[in-house]
Amino acid sequence: MSRKANNRYVFSLYNKRILESVGNKAYQLQYLTANGFRVPRTYVCTWEAYLSYLKQDKEVLEIIEAELESLLDSKTAYAVRSSANVEDSLDYSFAGQFDTYLNVSGPKQVLKAIRAVWESAQSDTTRAYLRKIDPDKSIQLMMAVIIQEMIEPVLSGVAFSKNPITAFDEIVLESVKGSGTKLVQEGYTPQRWVNKWGGWVEQPEAPEMGIDLAREIVDQTKRLSRMLSRDLDLEWIYDGQDLYWVQLRDITTLGAPNIYSNKIARETTPGLVQPLVWSVTVPIPSRAWVDIITEVIGKNEIDPNSLMRAFHYRAYHNMGIFGRVFEGLGLPRESLEMIMGIVPPGAGKAPIKPSLKTVMLTPRFVRFFWDKWTFAKKLEENYPRLFREAHRHPVDPVPELDERDLLAVIDEIIPLCEEASYYTIVTILLMQIYNGLFKARLRSLGVDFQRFDLTEGMPELSQYDPNVSIGMLNRKFEQLDEAEKKRIITGGYDAFQHMEGIDDLQKDVADFFEKFGHLSDSTGHFGANPWRETPDLIIELITNYQAPKEIPTDTVRFGELPLKGLNGRAIKLFYHRARQFRFLRERYSSLFSYYLMLFRAYYLSIGEKLVKHQLLHSNEDILFLYDEEVRDFIQGKRTGEDFANLASQRKDDLFRCKDAIMPDVIFGDDLPPIITSFSEKLSGTPTSRGYYTGPAKVILGVGDFGKLETGDVLVIPYSDVSWTPLFTKAGAVVAESGGILSHSSIIAREYGLPAVVSVAGATQQLQDGKFITVDGYQGGVTIHSE
Repeated sequence: MSRKANNRYVFSLYNKRILESVGNKAYQLQYLTANGFRVPRTYVCTWEAYLSYLKQDKEVLEIIEAELESLLDSKTAYAVRSSANVEDSLDYSFAGQFDTYLNVSGPKQVLKAIRAVWESAQSDTTRAYLRKIDPDKSIQLMMAVIIQEMIEPVLSGVAFSKNPITAFDEIVLESVKGSGTKLVQEGYTPQRWVNKWGGWVEQPEAPEMGIDLAREIVDQTKRLSRMLSRDLDLEWIYDGQDLYWVQLRDITTLGAPNIYSNKIARETTPGLVQPLVWSVTVPIPSRAWVDIITEVIGKNEIDPNSLMRAFHYRAYHNMGIFGRVFEGLGLPRESLEMIMGIVPPGAGKAPIKPSLKTVMLTPRFVRFFWDKWTFAKKLEENYPRLFREAHRHPVDPVPELDERDLLAVIDEIIPLCEEASYYTIVTILLMQIYNGLFKARLRSLGVDFQRFDLTEGMPELSQYDPNVSIGMLNRKFEQLDEAEKKRIITGGYDAFQHMEGIDDLQKDVADFFEKFGHLSDSTGHFGANPWRETPDLIIELITNYQAPKEIPTDTVRFGELPLKGLNGRAIKLFYHRARQFRFLRERYSSLFSYYLMLFRAYYLSIGEKLVKHQLLHSNEDILFLYDEEVRDFIQGKRTGEDFANLASQRKDDLFRCKDAIMPDVIFGDDLPPIITSFSEKLSGTPTSRGYYTGPAKVILGVGDFGKLETGDVLVIPYSDVSWTPLFTKAGAVVAESGGILSHSSIIAREYGLPAVVSVAGATQQLQDGKFITVDGYQGGVTIHSE
């Protein structure tokens, strides 16, 4: 079965000098065979034959038939399929456009199948597809044909060396019983496996594939990806004994999307964030993050403004930027999430892949880790100075200050707040790290961290815990006679201030406001009213105070731990570090909140000036202007602005978003649709990125094609090439069956439509005209209740 020296068109794949005119599929298969991966015996008919055929060269068919007779075993069945020059490229897949023929035997029948593949390249469907993707007619389609010995598959499937939707570092497998054509053409729902760093984070409940075979596919997929230094999309078959690879291509449309997370942002910038608050306070921690990154990697071009983004007035960190930084250091893209303790259940140990850059940065790493190991000393030294500077400015601005004077004070506060922000972020990170290390040591002793009293014997925390002071004030309140208590409860703070004979309690409450008046519902920014502006609330907290519950009897204390040997010393070290940074976190978080409260006081004072200029209706309307707009006006760069109308519009927009149900993680830069309530949420496999909200239209067959209108969500049992015209009108796709390589998934990716497949019962549960939201990143299908 070796190649004849005088062959012109048909060649064995084992020929090491493979021609360029064999197409992408054949070229990649030749790479697999050359590198020791098992591939079914394969031949390829070059596209020179196709070009001659188009020119009506009658001799070409006689030559090919003769060559086939010299190469093929007449008793063996073959698969005959396309290998075009444009197929399986990074830009276009041509999925389902060209015919495939299975179980073809004998040279004459194989030649007939080759001609049929050629003809499919000239079909009306293919021509329409070409017109859509190549309106300028710059693509010349040239068709080579693969003739591959049939292997009777027990299982077939695909493997991706990286998650094709999220670009996460994980191997994704899909498998079906029998032939792999079910994955693309027959609307079959495959079983799905996801392996992250050697651990299974997703497996089928009743797997058709053995775990050993799954591991073998994962291992070979990793090996191939490393060899080619690319992310790969592979097809495989298993005959019950051996694993064969039948296709290799780059993952199309991968591109690592930006990943936005509010898991960390909830700590620093929680809740709804008004425009002024966003433009003032968000750049401050962003610059702190760039400072931290610069300490590690040196000078860089990261724009602080790109590190965070507002989605419906909520703050999200751009984890994509952090991921690229970590990836450049030879670390997983998800490293920051891992540091914060966010790892998928079942994942293995993250791989560390040091690069030359990693080695070159070693001195920086050493300095960085030493600085953070001794960071507590720096925190202790700088706190008194930052505290004094914070309290140097009066909480209530002097009325005589004009807009420029107030802005000058704000500009004095900004660098101090930036410094406090840097210390706060590093302290939170170090606290999380030491907590994680301590948790791991407790697990080694069989102790649950949730049952451990980490803050036992830490009275210093009480100075930053308002609940302790409220409890003390409540006890003094309870000592008053009933008439006095009733007057305070009904009259609130105003009545309390004017009461006689309770000087001590009034002084203690004044001290409370001095100490905790800067706190608010959202202490990470200055958009919410601080307690000093809502004294009635504090009176209510004092009068209705309830003592905390008793510590559970099963709580584990440090003195009860068996501390022996090296593990005992490690437990002691991480225990004391975790406690130390818990205190420092409270101290610096409080200080940072105080600086933010100063911003609020001075900007609201500017707002009062703008009200006098009849530019705003109330001083709090300034929160709905951006800092640049305020500064330009004060500096004379803006005149005659309708700030009142602008603020009103933005207030309405924020109100519209206030009840939005927001995800913890947002993939990509698309703004998620606003979802305020839903009656049900279905889930499936995300296979094409994006978000979309629109009316559902259930299409069960050709007879329903006419009811799909432009912008509808196409809800289908499955699709094949004949359904492709529907995708030009759809806004998104939901399919009951299919996987990453199903026809509906491939076409949705090419058309840029969000898609979720394997949504059980979608055509029964989704009704025509019902508004739904499709999340093509995480696989959710939300049914709106209104």
